[in-house]
Amino acid sequence: MSAPITVQKTFVVPNKLGLHARPAALFVQALQRFRCKVLVAKADTEVNGKSLMGLMMLAAEHGSQLKVTLEGADAPQAMLEIEKLFVRKFDEA
Repeated sequence: MSAPITVQKTFVVPNKLGLHARPAALFVQALQRFRCKVLVAKADTEVNGKSLMGLMMLAAEHGSQLKVTLEGADAPQAMLEIEKLFVRKFDEA
């Protein structure tokens, strides 16, 4: 049996208002169809990236660094979806 696939990347929150409710909800929704485990860390706090409340607890303001770790067979595809959200600034100006 092969080891699970793990993908990790650090993102900078691009939104002026940070990762507030709407972008956090988009993040969670983007990952719903994936089976991989999702962890999001800011400094010493790590939360389940499929939990809206968890993401909100990070209080990730504009410019904060978030380390996203995905583990599972579909982790690479899930990371592509997350990258798209950050590149398009969660559809905010």
